[in-house]
Amino acid sequence: MKSILYSICIGTLALALTAWGEQVNGTASAKTKANARGGASAQHARTGGATVRSAAAVRTRDNVSAARFHPRTSATVRERGVANVRSSRVQARSQVAANRAQNVVVNPTSFNREQNVAINRQRNAAVARERSLAVNRQQNAAFNRGRNARQQNAAINRERNARITNNWRGARFSGQSYAAFRNYHRQWHDRGWWRSHYDRIIFVSGGWYYWNSGYWYPAWGYASGGYYPYDGPIYGYNDLTPNQVVVNVQAQLQRDGYYSGPVDGVLGPMTRQAIAAFQADHGLAITSAVDRPTLSSLGLA
Repeated sequence: MKSILYSICIGTLALALTAWGEQVNGTASAKTKANARGGASAQHARTGGATVRSAAAVRTRDNVSAARFHPRTSATVRERGVANVRSSRVQARSQVAANRAQNVVVNPTSFNREQNVAINRQRNAAVARERSLAVNRQQNAAFNRGRNARQQNAAINRERNARITNNWRGARFSGQSYAAFRNYHRQWHDRGWWRSHYDRIIFVSGGWYYWNSGYWYPAWGYASGGYYPYDGPIYGYNDLTPNQVVVNVQAQLQRDGYYSGPVDGVLGPMTRQAIAAFQADHGLAITSAVDRPTLSSLGLA
């Protein structure tokens, strides 16, 4: 009985070992066949005769193809880089502006200093202008005072040294330039007499004047109501009427500082006083009238 059981165990173990060996051999055979087929496929691929490709080869070519047929990848990366740079610049500018504003708020000393400098500059400019104006006013006032004093002194001296004269007798009137004044005397005649003796008689400044040998004279008696503020000769030039000659004399005396009255062409007391002062200052015979030497000195004739 024991021997039978022993034999059965031995047989069962032998069957198990046999089955395991066949399984190992089958697996090794399968691997061997697979390797053989892989080698054959690789050989067939190298010779160009087979169409079967390995999975690794397919994956490798797909990857290469994917990389080969995406040319915009580098451009996209470049654009993204430029966008990032621009974004960085914008952020930097924003940060600078924020820092500036923060510095003004946190540390207003520099802002106040600039503001104080501007205010002080404006104040200094205003003060300088006021000082300059004050200095100019003082200088102008001093100049005007001096000029007024000189004018007053000159006017006083003129009145003292030059008086209106109607008497042209004397050594100073002996020259030919003063013959009209030496020989002048008032004549009274009617209109007919004047017209029969002189062919040029005009009415100006309220009276009648006749022309004779380069001078204008009052035509006393030519008409009733005639007005003659000055009784004497008036030198004429450039065919001007007596009132036009007097206007030119008044204007020139005014420019020279001798006359301050109206320029009206009337040879009245103010104009005659100015003429006398001018004649005294220029060493002329004081006729207090418009004579040829006086017009030459005035630059008019």
